[in-house]
Amino acid sequence: MIEAHDLSKHYGDKLAVDHLSFTVEPGQVTGFLGPNGAGKSTTMRLLLGLDRPNTGTARIAGKPYRELNEPMRTVGALLEARAVHTGRTAYNHLLVLAQTQRLPRKRVDEVIDLVGLHPVARKRAGGFSLGMSQRLGIAAAMLGDPEVLVLDEPVNGLDPEGILWIRNLMKQLAAEGRTVFVSSHLMNEMAVTAEHLIVIGRGKVIADCSTKEFIERSSEKSVLVKSPEARRLGELLAAEGAAVSSADGGPLTVRHLEAPRIGELAAREGVILHELTPQRASLEAAFMELTRDSLEYGEHGPVHGTTTAPTRRHHGRAQR
Repeated sequence: MIEAHDLSKHYGDKLAVDHLSFTVEPGQVTGFLGPNGAGKSTTMRLLLGLDRPNTGTARIAGKPYRELNEPMRTVGALLEARAVHTGRTAYNHLLVLAQTQRLPRKRVDEVIDLVGLHPVARKRAGGFSLGMSQRLGIAAAMLGDPEVLVLDEPVNGLDPEGILWIRNLMKQLAAEGRTVFVSSHLMNEMAVTAEHLIVIGRGKVIADCSTKEFIERSSEKSVLVKSPEARRLGELLAAEGAAVSSADGGPLTVRHLEAPRIGELAAREGVILHELTPQRASLEAAFMELTRDSLEYGEHGPVHGTTTAPTRRHHGRAQR
């Protein structure tokens, strides 16, 4: 389990994280979403002891990260895939990490096979593609067989096969009862991977709920209607207060009126229906709607009043 309580972080006069409190439960994949500059990376750094909060506490498995005796056995983290000594082979990079935690050498071979890097295990990491670097970072995160995973953009740079692989891996780890906390900007991927979402904007929690509930909060709900009398039906629905649109005289897209009411009106007026299908809002649409007021950059540049941390890069690894 991951617990954040009243976390705040200032960088000079910039407020990056603003009294965040949330809990990441085991047994499910929890997605961590937010616009650019929302404070996601800073929050992850606070959880992993890479930055000190100005207020609040962060605990992993009941303890602050710095108090974990063998941290890689408790939490595995991927924050920056390129944070690797470029002159070392993938095998030696993992071996050094394993030795710092008194992990057996055989565990290095196991995670190399897990992430599919066996063919390049003896090659220098400096020549790896971003996708290969991501796999190496995930291997490092899994070295200690941890109960908690903290992953920042784990599918970045992966091909479709790699994305499917990491998706299934995260689901498998969660099914084993582990805590999986993953940040991503790929909404379609989060929609099929994460069961729960924590969404932040300008350093504050906007939503902490199931993915299904988050999507259902969106007002971008509509009903797809097909009828040989589409024009007449559209006029009837508009008179009832619906917003009706149609592309090139095709099916009607109806908002602000539920499917049962549309069916009742059609039946009352003797209008034939060929299709009446409620359209569920996408995670992307829900995200864009609910974070609209939390964007760092709007259509015409920076949003007035935005308070975010300056861009920072950490070139070490949280497991050290």
